[in-house]
Amino acid sequence: MSETQSTYNYKVVRQFAVMTVIWGIVGMLVGVIIAAQLVWPDLNFGQYLHFGRLRPLHTNAVIFAFGGSALFATSYYVVQRTCHTRIFSDGLAAFTFWGWQLVIVLAAITLPLGFTSGKEYAELEWPIDILITVVWVAYAIVFFGTIAKRKVTHIYVANWFYGGFILAVALLHVVNSAAIPVSLTKSYSAYAGVQDAMVQWWYGHNAVGFFLTAGFLGMMYYFVPKQAGRPVYSYRLSVVHFWALIFTYMWAGPHHLHYTALPDWAQSVGMLFSLILLAPSWGGMINGVMTLSGAWHKLRDDPILKFLITSLSFYGMSTFEGPMMAIKTVNALSHYTDWTIGHVHSGALGWVAMISIGSIYYLLPRLYGKSEMFSIKLITVHFWVSTIGVVLYIASMWIAGVMQGLMWRAVNLDGTLTYSFVESVKASYPFWAIRFLGGFLFLFGMLIMAYNMVKTITSGRSVDDARVVLVPAAHHA
Repeated sequence: MSETQSTYNYKVVRQFAVMTVIWGIVGMLVGVIIAAQLVWPDLNFGQYLHFGRLRPLHTNAVIFAFGGSALFATSYYVVQRTCHTRIFSDGLAAFTFWGWQLVIVLAAITLPLGFTSGKEYAELEWPIDILITVVWVAYAIVFFGTIAKRKVTHIYVANWFYGGFILAVALLHVVNSAAIPVSLTKSYSAYAGVQDAMVQWWYGHNAVGFFLTAGFLGMMYYFVPKQAGRPVYSYRLSVVHFWALIFTYMWAGPHHLHYTALPDWAQSVGMLFSLILLAPSWGGMINGVMTLSGAWHKLRDDPILKFLITSLSFYGMSTFEGPMMAIKTVNALSHYTDWTIGHVHSGALGWVAMISIGSIYYLLPRLYGKSEMFSIKLITVHFWVSTIGVVLYIASMWIAGVMQGLMWRAVNLDGTLTYSFVESVKASYPFWAIRFLGGFLFLFGMLIMAYNMVKTITSGRSVDDARVVLVPAAHHA
């Protein structure tokens, strides 16, 4: 039997893995600052550092800098390992790293200066949008090029999710960012009125659906079975999960536009598909959790597995809550309230951040030639600090949100409003303080992770390229 020698490119994976932790701290620090600004309004400094300028910086930093770096790192690792071949192009992979970091730095400069298109999750102006497109095309070439030169016939399901995420995000970004430039820092959307809103929320909800869900499900389908030491519970279910999810998600965007100028039928279509979405979402969550069948005892003393499985619990919770909030009558209470903020963060902190943290903890020792992380105890501390932080955050926002919705709709017998808006703000105040505490705890957990990461990296040698032995495909059936 002949064996072929090959090497994997771990350098680009290492770069993105380290930046995941760094950008996580930066993005969450900005989040804690804007949470503090709601509690202590005097912290709204001047023209460039008030809530209105920092809030889009926070969302872009946590989604695209932290989440994006985690997706690049894990997808480059997973596609090489599961395809048994080196990454398609080292040069293009390096370009995606430096190009993505440039995008992030440009966002950090332009958003506080007030250069914005005003579109949720797509605030960056047209020159940066073009740079994003170029980097993303390079990413697609590297990823699909690696799959094309794979040494095994099978394409593992994690790569289906990563691939779907890459293609969908490209389509969403290009269509929604179509604009007419009037200067280097200002452009106007190619769409107008309610069409602009519809395109924006087709993009906005699918940024959640593909960037923050499909991509991270790719992570889940690789790292949960790996860390648990068990095969995925149902491979057939994972493929059904993929096709059902990507078909259904595309239609759910209009639920952001209930009770607006959007035609009623379009709102109803969005609501219907949002409700259908519960099935594939929970199918995936159950598939991930059931992968632990026969290995539940490992949860006792494996904090990385704790992160991965807890993230799935939050994924299940968020994907039940989302369809429920898409129901028009529920939405009449929840829309524009802090309940929406709680829902977003149960997904962003509970699902996205926790699956990323668990996956990066899995990767770091392997990327640097170590047997394990510097301190397993610190990972456990990080897990509990983060979990308590998430629970404080989302519970406070749920309570505040439902209270706000009820106060805004309360009317007296003569038809006048029972409460003024400022009374609802005053009533929300204690819950904003609890949110600040929850966010601070999550940020503190990321600082623990950074310390653990630095100690892991600096203890001993690292490897640039992992040498592997590839056996013929027949042995991987």
